[in-house]
Amino acid sequence: MSDVTVRFALAAAMAAASLVTMMASSSTASHDYGDALQKSLLYFEAQRSGRLPYNQRVRWRGHSGLTDGLEQGVDLVGGYYDAGDHVKFGLPMAFTVTMLSWSILEYGDQVAAAGELPHALQSIKWGTDYFVKAHTAPYELWTQVGDGDSDHYCWQRPEDMTTSRRAYKVDADHPGSEVAAETAAAMAAASLVFRRAGDAHYAHILLHHAQQLFEFADKYRGRYHESVRVAKRFYPSGSGYEDELLWAALWLHRATGSREYLDYAVDNAADFRGTRWAVSEFSWDIKYPGLQILASKLLLEEKDLSSEQRLVLEKYRSKAEFYVCSNMNKNPGGAARNAPRTPGGLLFIRPWNNLQYVTNAAFLLTVHSDLLTSLGEPLRCLPDDDDDADTSDTGGELAAEVVVPATEVLAFAKFQADYILGTNPASTSYLVGYGERFPRQVHHRAASTASVKQQKGFIGCAQGFDDWYSAGGDNPHDLVGAVVGGPDGEDRFKDRRGAYMHTEACTYNTAPMVGVFSKFLEIQRQQEQRDL
Repeated sequence: MSDVTVRFALAAAMAAASLVTMMASSSTASHDYGDALQKSLLYFEAQRSGRLPYNQRVRWRGHSGLTDGLEQGVDLVGGYYDAGDHVKFGLPMAFTVTMLSWSILEYGDQVAAAGELPHALQSIKWGTDYFVKAHTAPYELWTQVGDGDSDHYCWQRPEDMTTSRRAYKVDADHPGSEVAAETAAAMAAASLVFRRAGDAHYAHILLHHAQQLFEFADKYRGRYHESVRVAKRFYPSGSGYEDELLWAALWLHRATGSREYLDYAVDNAADFRGTRWAVSEFSWDIKYPGLQILASKLLLEEKDLSSEQRLVLEKYRSKAEFYVCSNMNKNPGGAARNAPRTPGGLLFIRPWNNLQYVTNAAFLLTVHSDLLTSLGEPLRCLPDDDDDADTSDTGGELAAEVVVPATEVLAFAKFQADYILGTNPASTSYLVGYGERFPRQVHHRAASTASVKQQKGFIGCAQGFDDWYSAGGDNPHDLVGAVVGGPDGEDRFKDRRGAYMHTEACTYNTAPMVGVFSKFLEIQRQQEQRDL
C-alpha cells in the first residue's frame, strides 16, 4: 500500500470517528434532514413558469407565461421565476441550476438513497430545457422575460399576469458575458448530472450548448446589464464577468476533460483575479469562492498536472481557504479579514436576503471539508502577507497561522444549516414548512393569493394589493421548501409580507441546501446505524 493510500485510509477512518462526535455535539437539537431535503426540492415546483406537467406536486399552482417570447418570435415558455415576482431573470436562474447540479454531483448517491433523485433531476431539467430554448443561435441568448419595474407595480397570481412579457437578449452586438458564461456553467454541470443518470443524449445536447455559450461569452466580452438595462436595478453585475468566465471554464473542464479549459483557467487566473481576490461572499454575482474551491478539487482529482498548473491551483486553494477561514472567523488579523455574524452565530453578510450567503457558505464549507478529509489535511488560515496588513488586533505583530481540522469546518457548516432549520434565538425555521414554527407570510404573489383552482375569477393588478397583499393573516399557501431572506443582524425576524428583505425567498437560496441536507442526512443515518 502506497504512502498516499495509507494517508487517505487513515484520514477517512479518523474522519468517520470524528463525524459521529461532531453530529452529537455541534448542536443540541436534532433535525430531520431527510424531511428538509424533500421539502427543498418541492419548492422548485412552486417556482415553475410555463405549462405544468401532469405530476406537478404543488397543486395550487397553474399554467402561466404561456406566451412568453411570442412577441419576439421565439418560444420562451418554461423556466423559473426567481423569487416572489414573475420576471424570469437569466443570471440567477442559471446560477440556481449550477448549484442544484453541483449538489447532485457531490451528493447524488445520498439524494438517491433518500428517494429524491427523480425530483432533483426534474428540478434541474426544468431549467436546462428552458436554456436550450433560450439559446437560439451560437452567439445569441435570451436572458430575461418581463421587467421588474412593471412587475412590481402589480400583485397578481402568475396565472393572471397582465404585466409586460417582453423578452431581452444578448448577442454579438450586445454582449453579456456574465449571463452567457453562467448559463454555460449550468449546462456543463447539468450535462455531468444527466450523463451519470444514464441520459447520454440529453447530456450531449447540454454540453454542446455549454461550449457554444462559453465561446460567445469569451469572444464577445461585455457586462450583461449594459446590454439588458432592465436587469441593472435587480441583478447588476458587481464583480464583472471574469469570475463567470473562470467558473464556466472549470465546469467545462470537468464536463469534457479537455485541457483547453484547464489551460484557460490557469492562464487567466491572475488577470481575471481568480488567484488574487480573496473574498468572504459567494453568490449569483460573485463566483470567486466557488471557482476557487472547484479549482482546489483538481489538486486531488487531476493526475497529470504540470508543476506550473499545480502552482496556480495551489494559489486558487489559498484564496478558497481565505473564504472558508473568513466564514469561520479563523483568519488572523481581526474583523477586517473575517465575515461578520449575528449574536446567535449566523453569518451576516448583507441585510437584504442574507440567507443566500449563508446557504452558499454552508455548501462550500461542506464540499471543502470533504476535500480536506480526502487529502488528509487540515484547513490552514494564514496571516495577511500584505506589508500594509492591519496588526492592531495582535499587539503590532502579525498573528500566527491558525490550523483547523476538517471536521470543525463541517461542524460549522452544520451549525449554519441547523440555524436555518430552527436552532436559533427566535426558535424559527427559515425553511418554510419545516418544523413547528416557520414563516407564514412569505413575500410571494402566488402563495399569498387564492389559488386559481379555488378562485377562478381574474384578479387584477391593483386588486391583488388590496385583497391579498394588505390582508392580515397568513398566506393561503405555504411556500414549502423556500429559504426566506432570514433574520436581521440581531437575530430578529418579523413575519410580514411587506418585510421583503426578510420574508422573500429565492431559488438560489434553496439550491445549495439540497447538497447540504443530503450530506448531513448521510452522516445522520451512519450515526443511527452505529447506535443500533
